[in-house]
Amino acid sequence: MLIWIVLAVVLLPLVALALAVRPVLARLPRLRRAAVALQRRAAEAEALRETAEALQQRAEDVQRRLDITSHRLAVIKAKRG
Repeated sequence: MLIWIVLAVVLLPLVALALAVRPVLARLPRLRRAAVALQRRAAEAEALRETAEALQQRAEDVQRRLDITSHRLAVIKAKRG
């Protein structure tokens, strides 16, 4: 009788664990595909971020040149009188 109680105490949780793990294991391929897709999107986002930073730097350079050109134009107009 003691053996049946021990087997029930040991085997029932193992069966419950197996039943709980089964759906998760069935979803693993879809989860792996989703993870790969997210990694790909993250890489694309990183590339876009780098492009945006380069564009921002270029816009700042153009703005600086525009400020210099405006200042020079004001000096030229002041000299003409």
